[in-house]
Amino acid sequence: MSSPDPQVRAARNKSVHPSPDHRPSTTALRAGRTTAARGPVVAVTGAASGIGALLTARLAASEEIKQVIAIDERRGECAEARWHILDVRDPAIADKLRGADAVVHLALDLDLETDAAARTAYNVRGTQTVLTAAAAAGVHRVVLCTSTMVYGALPDNELPLSEDAELRATAEATGVGDLLEIERLARRAPRAHPGLNVTVVRPAVLVGGTDTALTRYFESPRLLVVAGSRPAWQFCHVQDLCSALEYAVLEKVDGELAVGCDGWLEQEEVEELSGIRRMELPSAVALGAAARLHRIGLTPSPAGDLAYTMYPWVVSGSRLHDAGWRPAHTNEEVLAELLEEVSGRHTVAGRRLGRKDATAAGAAGATVALLGAAAVVRRARKARRRI
Repeated sequence: MSSPDPQVRAARNKSVHPSPDHRPSTTALRAGRTTAARGPVVAVTGAASGIGALLTARLAASEEIKQVIAIDERRGECAEARWHILDVRDPAIADKLRGADAVVHLALDLDLETDAAARTAYNVRGTQTVLTAAAAAGVHRVVLCTSTMVYGALPDNELPLSEDAELRATAEATGVGDLLEIERLARRAPRAHPGLNVTVVRPAVLVGGTDTALTRYFESPRLLVVAGSRPAWQFCHVQDLCSALEYAVLEKVDGELAVGCDGWLEQEEVEELSGIRRMELPSAVALGAAARLHRIGLTPSPAGDLAYTMYPWVVSGSRLHDAGWRPAHTNEEVLAELLEEVSGRHTVAGRRLGRKDATAAGAAGATVALLGAAAVVRRARKARRRI
């Protein structure tokens, strides 16, 4: 593992992108957007909240965008957009997309608490409907958003991975099966709908009002480290994701794009920057306990999520860099923002604890308590089988 020394870290980060080291050249937000804009008409699904709301506001304020069509099941706050209220799985969405040059599909449900079957039904059917409707409406570009998680977190991954690397993830982590299916739909769509261009944007660990198994990792009183693993952390600020999506909409870049901060942080650097100490467990214990806790409903995260805290899945993001895009944030800055966001929250093994629970459990004691609970349940089940 590399040293947390700043000079070493800077040298490593430069090695990922040897291209110019000037500041990011993203399109600035402009409150006084003119009516003479000649750019594309862009539709955004999932426009009322989260990334969709941020992107809708950004595009509506851009002089390079003619008009924004906002689609969601409720109306959002962007008054400059033209709103349509409907479920993205409704085939009637094709009528709402007529006149659009591009669609950014962000209506995805990756909530940890959502029923897995319902989540998959929404994500996959929604993407299928949007792709088909876009083709029927004469839209020539669809931008989908998945995650660099689709590359998989594996011990033999290169640092960094090429964007062309094989997608070796499995469906064992939260939502990753849905993302892999969306990737398959993206590859098939141009063959099924000639003339339809599909761009896929894959962000690293998203930070900025997000709640995922990976952001919850930093809500724990101790950072769980599996013995013998070599984690590598690459983050992506939500504003950087929005600027990358805008690049795709404006056809400054296309294909399959990874987006995130330059370089990565080793686990030792994360611990030094966060001030949170580690708790190291053998692989068999950590993975076995995670599987049992999820199976009995004590935690929302399946054991597959743990791999993403064990092995590297850093991606170079060279295509966006070659097109002139640069992230406005560093990994260190995004980690600091994440730590500020999660301050005061208490999570163990992906399960949010109330203040009373966290106080009673203590630091590593909370993990021990959950592991003990799993053992108690297991013993109780064995006892019932003997009766």
